[in-house]
Amino acid sequence: MKWKAKIIIHNKEKRIAVYFEKKPELIDRIKKVEGSRCSQSMRLWHLPDTAKNTERFLLMSTQFLPSEEGIEQIEKFKQWMRSKRYSENTLKTYSEALKSFLIFYRKKNISEICNEDVIVYNNDFILKNNLSDSYQNQIVNAIKLYFTTIRETKIEIHKIHRPKRSKLLPNVLSKDEVKLILNAHSNIKHKMMLSLIYSCGLRCGELLALQPVHIDSKRNIVLLKNSKGKKDRIVPLSPKILEMLREYYILFKPTTYLFEGSNPGYPYSEKSLQSV
Repeated sequence: MKWKAKIIIHNKEKRIAVYFEKKPELIDRIKKVEGSRCSQSMRLWHLPDTAKNTERFLLMSTQFLPSEEGIEQIEKFKQWMRSKRYSENTLKTYSEALKSFLIFYRKKNISEICNEDVIVYNNDFILKNNLSDSYQNQIVNAIKLYFTTIRETKIEIHKIHRPKRSKLLPNVLSKDEVKLILNAHSNIKHKMMLSLIYSCGLRCGELLALQPVHIDSKRNIVLLKNSKGKKDRIVPLSPKILEMLREYYILFKPTTYLFEGSNPGYPYSEKSLQSV
Protein backbone atom coordinates (compact mmCIF):
# COMPACT_ATOMS: atom_id res chain seq x y z
CA MET A 1 0.00 0.00 0.00
CA LYS A 2 1.58 3.29 -1.14
CA TRP A 3 0.42 6.19 1.00
CA LYS A 4 1.39 9.40 2.70
CA ALA A 5 0.03 10.90 5.89
CA LYS A 6 -0.05 14.27 7.62
CA ILE A 7 -1.70 16.04 10.54
CA ILE A 8 -4.83 18.08 9.70
CA ILE A 9 -7.50 19.98 11.65
CA HIS A 10 -10.98 18.66 10.84
CA ASN A 11 -14.03 20.11 12.61
CA LYS A 12 -11.69 21.74 15.15
CA GLU A 13 -10.16 18.33 15.92
CA LYS A 14 -6.60 17.19 15.27
CA ARG A 15 -6.67 14.21 12.89
CA ILE A 16 -4.27 12.16 10.73
CA ALA A 17 -5.08 12.43 7.01
CA VAL A 18 -4.09 9.43 4.90
CA TYR A 19 -3.70 9.70 1.13
CA PHE A 20 -3.60 6.53 -0.98
CA GLU A 21 -4.75 5.06 -4.29
CA LYS A 22 -8.51 4.52 -4.12
CA LYS A 23 -8.66 0.75 -4.55
CA PRO A 24 -11.45 -1.33 -2.92
CA GLU A 25 -8.99 -3.55 -1.01
CA LEU A 26 -7.13 -0.51 0.39
CA ILE A 27 -10.38 1.18 1.41
CA ASP A 28 -11.40 -2.02 3.22
CA ARG A 29 -8.10 -1.94 5.13
CA ILE A 30 -8.47 1.70 6.20
CA LYS A 31 -12.06 1.06 7.31
CA LYS A 32 -10.78 -1.50 9.81
CA VAL A 33 -8.75 1.17 11.66
CA GLU A 34 -10.74 2.26 14.70
CA GLY A 35 -12.15 5.76 14.35
CA SER A 36 -11.44 6.08 10.63
CA ARG A 37 -13.72 8.40 8.65
CA CYS A 38 -14.07 9.47 5.02
CA SER A 39 -14.37 13.19 4.27
CA GLN A 40 -16.28 13.74 1.02
CA SER A 41 -15.50 17.45 0.98
CA MET A 42 -11.75 16.95 1.49
CA ARG A 43 -11.74 13.72 -0.56
CA LEU A 44 -9.59 11.79 1.91
CA TRP A 45 -9.67 9.35 4.82
CA HIS A 46 -8.68 10.57 8.28
CA LEU A 47 -7.98 8.87 11.61
CA PRO A 48 -7.76 9.82 15.30
CA ASP A 49 -4.45 11.45 16.24
CA THR A 50 -3.26 8.69 18.60
CA ALA A 51 0.22 7.39 19.35
CA LYS A 52 -0.74 4.03 17.85
CA ASN A 53 -1.82 5.63 14.56
CA THR A 54 1.29 7.80 14.57
CA GLU A 55 3.40 4.64 14.88
CA ARG A 56 1.29 2.85 12.27
CA PHE A 57 1.67 5.57 9.62
CA LEU A 58 5.17 6.79 10.64
CA LEU A 59 4.34 10.47 10.32
CA MET A 60 7.49 12.17 9.11
CA SER A 61 7.62 15.43 11.00
CA THR A 62 10.21 16.68 13.46
CA GLN A 63 7.91 15.77 16.32
CA PHE A 64 7.80 12.15 15.22
CA LEU A 65 11.48 11.65 14.34
CA PRO A 66 14.42 10.82 16.61
CA SER A 67 17.14 13.43 17.07
CA GLU A 68 19.98 13.60 14.54
CA GLU A 69 22.04 11.51 16.95
CA GLY A 70 19.19 9.00 17.18
CA ILE A 71 18.85 8.70 13.40
CA GLU A 72 22.60 8.14 13.10
CA GLN A 73 22.58 5.51 15.85
CA ILE A 74 19.63 3.63 14.32
CA GLU A 75 21.54 3.41 11.05
CA LYS A 76 24.62 2.11 12.87
CA PHE A 77 22.40 -0.41 14.67
CA LYS A 78 21.08 -1.62 11.30
CA GLN A 79 24.61 -1.97 9.95
CA TRP A 80 25.66 -3.94 13.03
CA MET A 81 22.68 -6.32 12.67
CA ARG A 82 23.40 -6.81 8.96
CA SER A 83 27.01 -7.67 9.74
CA LYS A 84 25.71 -10.29 12.19
CA ARG A 85 23.42 -11.60 9.42
CA TYR A 86 20.14 -10.93 11.22
CA SER A 87 17.14 -11.54 8.96
CA GLU A 88 15.58 -8.51 7.25
CA ASN A 89 12.36 -9.04 9.24
CA THR A 90 14.26 -8.97 12.55
CA LEU A 91 16.31 -5.99 11.40
CA LYS A 92 13.16 -4.04 10.52
CA THR A 93 11.35 -5.01 13.75
CA TYR A 94 14.26 -4.09 16.02
CA SER A 95 15.17 -0.85 14.25
CA GLU A 96 11.53 0.34 14.30
CA ALA A 97 11.22 -0.61 17.98
CA LEU A 98 14.40 1.31 18.84
CA LYS A 99 13.16 4.23 16.74
CA SER A 100 9.98 4.44 18.85
CA PHE A 101 12.07 4.55 22.03
CA LEU A 102 14.49 7.19 20.69
CA ILE A 103 11.61 9.35 19.41
CA PHE A 104 10.28 9.41 22.98
CA TYR A 105 13.71 10.64 24.18
CA ARG A 106 14.59 12.76 21.15
CA LYS A 107 15.48 15.73 23.41
CA LYS A 108 17.89 13.70 25.55
CA ASN A 109 21.45 12.62 24.78
CA ILE A 110 21.52 8.88 24.26
CA SER A 111 24.51 8.53 26.58
CA GLU A 112 22.36 10.03 29.38
CA ILE A 113 19.49 7.54 29.02
CA CYS A 114 19.26 5.28 32.09
CA ASN A 115 17.16 2.38 33.38
CA GLU A 116 14.65 4.76 34.95
CA ASP A 117 13.97 6.17 31.46
CA VAL A 118 12.99 2.69 30.25
CA ILE A 119 10.45 2.41 33.08
CA VAL A 120 9.06 5.89 32.29
CA TYR A 121 8.75 4.97 28.61
CA ASN A 122 6.89 1.76 29.46
CA ASN A 123 4.45 3.62 31.68
CA ASP A 124 3.99 6.90 29.80
CA PHE A 125 3.99 5.53 26.27
CA ILE A 126 3.30 1.79 26.04
CA LEU A 127 0.83 1.38 28.92
CA LYS A 128 -0.75 4.82 28.43
CA ASN A 129 -1.55 3.99 24.81
CA ASN A 130 -2.68 0.42 25.58
CA LEU A 131 0.00 -1.13 23.39
CA SER A 132 0.43 -4.89 23.64
CA ASP A 133 2.90 -6.73 25.87
CA SER A 134 4.37 -8.33 22.72
CA TYR A 135 5.13 -4.83 21.38
CA GLN A 136 6.69 -3.94 24.73
CA ASN A 137 8.77 -7.10 24.55
CA GLN A 138 10.04 -6.11 21.10
CA ILE A 139 11.07 -2.72 22.47
CA VAL A 140 12.95 -4.35 25.36
CA ASN A 141 14.71 -6.77 23.00
CA ALA A 142 15.76 -3.88 20.75
CA ILE A 143 16.94 -1.73 23.67
CA LYS A 144 18.97 -4.54 25.22
CA LEU A 145 20.57 -5.49 21.92
CA TYR A 146 21.32 -1.89 20.95
CA PHE A 147 22.80 -0.85 24.29
CA THR A 148 25.12 -3.86 24.35
CA THR A 149 26.71 -2.59 21.12
CA ILE A 150 27.66 0.92 22.33
CA ARG A 151 29.95 1.95 25.17
CA GLU A 152 28.82 5.32 26.52
CA THR A 153 25.61 4.56 28.38
CA LYS A 154 24.12 4.66 31.85
CA ILE A 155 21.91 1.68 31.01
CA GLU A 156 22.54 -1.46 33.07
CA ILE A 157 21.50 -4.16 30.64
CA HIS A 158 20.92 -6.91 33.20
CA LYS A 159 18.41 -4.71 35.06
CA ILE A 160 16.09 -4.28 32.07
CA HIS A 161 13.22 -6.71 32.49
CA ARG A 162 10.72 -7.95 29.95
CA PRO A 163 6.97 -7.78 30.64
CA LYS A 164 5.45 -10.73 32.45
CA ARG A 165 4.09 -13.22 29.95
CA SER A 166 0.42 -14.04 29.83
CA LYS A 167 -0.17 -17.73 30.51
CA LEU A 168 -2.98 -18.50 28.10
CA LEU A 169 -4.00 -21.89 26.81
CA PRO A 170 -3.46 -22.26 23.05
CA ASN A 171 -6.50 -22.26 20.81
CA VAL A 172 -6.13 -25.75 19.36
CA LEU A 173 -8.41 -26.83 16.52
CA SER A 174 -10.04 -30.24 16.69
CA LYS A 175 -9.54 -32.82 13.92
CA ASP A 176 -13.05 -32.15 12.64
CA GLU A 177 -12.42 -28.39 12.52
CA VAL A 178 -9.17 -28.91 10.58
CA LYS A 179 -11.00 -31.22 8.15
CA LEU A 180 -13.67 -28.59 7.57
CA ILE A 181 -11.01 -25.95 6.81
CA LEU A 182 -9.17 -28.20 4.36
CA ASN A 183 -12.30 -29.48 2.65
CA ALA A 184 -13.60 -25.93 2.24
CA HIS A 185 -10.92 -25.25 -0.38
CA SER A 186 -11.62 -26.37 -3.93
CA ASN A 187 -8.29 -24.91 -5.07
CA ILE A 188 -5.87 -27.88 -5.13
CA LYS A 189 -2.75 -25.77 -4.53
CA HIS A 190 -4.30 -23.97 -1.57
CA LYS A 191 -5.52 -27.23 -0.07
CA MET A 192 -2.05 -28.77 -0.45
CA MET A 193 -0.39 -25.77 1.20
CA LEU A 194 -2.77 -25.80 4.17
CA SER A 195 -2.46 -29.58 4.52
CA LEU A 196 1.33 -29.32 4.79
CA ILE A 197 1.12 -26.44 7.28
CA TYR A 198 -1.27 -28.32 9.59
CA SER A 199 0.23 -31.80 9.26
CA CYS A 200 3.91 -30.79 9.53
CA GLY A 201 3.55 -27.70 11.75
CA LEU A 202 5.24 -25.40 9.25
CA ARG A 203 5.64 -21.65 9.43
CA CYS A 204 4.56 -19.68 6.36
CA GLY A 205 8.17 -18.84 5.45
CA GLU A 206 9.19 -22.49 5.76
CA LEU A 207 6.39 -23.60 3.46
CA LEU A 208 7.19 -21.02 0.79
CA ALA A 209 10.91 -21.90 0.85
CA LEU A 210 10.22 -25.60 0.20
CA GLN A 211 11.67 -27.12 -2.95
CA PRO A 212 10.81 -30.53 -4.42
CA VAL A 213 14.26 -31.83 -3.40
CA HIS A 214 13.37 -31.13 0.26
CA ILE A 215 10.74 -33.89 0.20
CA ASP A 216 12.37 -37.21 1.10
CA SER A 217 9.77 -39.78 0.03
CA LYS A 218 11.94 -42.76 1.03
CA ARG A 219 12.24 -41.69 4.66
CA ASN A 220 8.89 -39.84 4.79
CA ILE A 221 10.42 -36.59 6.01
CA VAL A 222 10.57 -32.92 4.99
CA LEU A 223 13.88 -31.07 5.23
CA LEU A 224 13.38 -27.44 6.21
CA LYS A 225 16.36 -25.26 5.25
CA ASN A 226 17.17 -22.01 7.03
CA SER A 227 14.23 -22.11 9.41
CA LYS A 228 13.83 -19.61 12.25
CA GLY A 229 17.21 -18.81 13.75
CA LYS A 230 18.87 -19.95 10.50
CA LYS A 231 18.67 -23.57 11.61
CA ASP A 232 17.78 -26.58 9.48
CA ARG A 233 15.22 -29.00 10.87
CA ILE A 234 13.44 -32.19 9.84
CA VAL A 235 9.73 -32.93 10.25
CA PRO A 236 7.86 -36.22 9.60
CA LEU A 237 5.63 -36.56 6.56
CA SER A 238 2.54 -38.76 6.68
CA PRO A 239 1.94 -41.26 3.83
CA LYS A 240 -1.39 -39.58 3.04
CA ILE A 241 0.23 -36.14 2.63
CA LEU A 242 2.99 -37.71 0.54
CA GLU A 243 0.38 -39.19 -1.81
CA MET A 244 -1.30 -35.79 -2.09
CA LEU A 245 2.08 -34.23 -2.89
CA ARG A 246 2.67 -36.72 -5.70
CA GLU A 247 -0.68 -35.88 -7.26
CA TYR A 248 0.00 -32.16 -6.82
CA TYR A 249 3.46 -32.46 -8.43
CA ILE A 250 2.08 -34.24 -11.51
CA LEU A 251 -0.61 -31.60 -11.92
CA PHE A 252 1.43 -28.41 -11.34
CA LYS A 253 4.98 -29.51 -12.27
CA PRO A 254 6.83 -26.93 -10.10
CA THR A 255 10.30 -25.99 -11.38
CA THR A 256 12.31 -24.49 -8.50
CA TYR A 257 9.96 -24.09 -5.54
CA LEU A 258 7.30 -26.56 -4.48
CA PHE A 259 4.70 -23.79 -4.47
CA GLU A 260 5.20 -21.19 -7.17
CA GLY A 261 3.13 -18.17 -8.13
CA SER A 262 2.22 -17.00 -11.62
CA ASN A 263 5.92 -16.75 -12.52
CA PRO A 264 7.63 -20.18 -12.74
CA GLY A 265 10.81 -20.40 -10.69
CA TYR A 266 9.63 -17.88 -8.09
CA PRO A 267 7.97 -18.78 -4.75
CA TYR A 268 4.31 -18.17 -4.00
CA SER A 269 3.94 -14.76 -2.30
CA GLU A 270 3.49 -14.55 1.46
CA LYS A 271 0.59 -12.09 1.10
CA SER A 272 -1.26 -14.48 -1.19
CA LEU A 273 -0.71 -17.34 1.26
CA GLN A 274 -2.07 -15.28 4.16
CA SER A 275 -5.27 -14.62 2.21
CA VAL A 276 -5.86 -18.34 1.54
